[in-house]
Amino acid sequence: MTPGLWELVLKGIGTTLQLLVYGALLAAAVSFAVGIARTHRLWIVRFLAGLYTEVFRGTSALVMIFWVFFVLPVAFGWQLVPMWAGTLALGLTYGAYGSEIVRGALNAVDPAQREGGIALGFTPWQRMRLILLPQAVPEMIPPFCNLLIELLKGTALVSVMGMGDLTFSANLVRLALQESAEIYTYVLLIYFVIAFLLTRLMHGLENRLKAGIGKEPQRGAAARELKRAETTGVGGVAA
Repeated sequence: MTPGLWELVLKGIGTTLQLLVYGALLAAAVSFAVGIARTHRLWIVRFLAGLYTEVFRGTSALVMIFWVFFVLPVAFGWQLVPMWAGTLALGLTYGAYGSEIVRGALNAVDPAQREGGIALGFTPWQRMRLILLPQAVPEMIPPFCNLLIELLKGTALVSVMGMGDLTFSANLVRLALQESAEIYTYVLLIYFVIAFLLTRLMHGLENRLKAGIGKEPQRGAAARELKRAETTGVGGVAA
């Protein structure tokens, strides 16, 4: 490929990474807010959080992107630029999956830990912040890692809006070269490298968090197989 075409691909990588970061931040915020709400003592809070989760898990991310970018301006007069439309659609969609990860990890904490917090006179927020989350967050990392990889692959959907991400840029290069094998092979490798780096980063974060609460990080092939067995479905939502 010519230098000009490589420059186009590099710009696409930058756009994809930018969308990945923004979408991951929004999805993380939604995951914790909705996941914690699903463990709330008030039924109406649990119901609304569960309704959100079911709606966004039951709809297509691609259709959600279309809806945010094309329907939202007509219905409410809010026109979002492609970057923010993609961030909103992907963040809300993958945040619904992430909320189940948070809910499952919080419910997996030993009930005796909750009872100990009550005995000490902690408020619900203090129990959540000082007892439950420090123990639950390290267990969320493996499924969150899977979800982050799914989000990376989901960023390719924004190309339908004409957004210059990696997939869109690759299609322009394909049209310029009139040849598909070379550019799409490069794109596959680029996505793989990004996913591999994200996986190593999340594994390092998991070990660091577990060491912080006195847990010995699991190592070796057996540990990896255990993590795979414990995470299933899109984004590794616990069964």
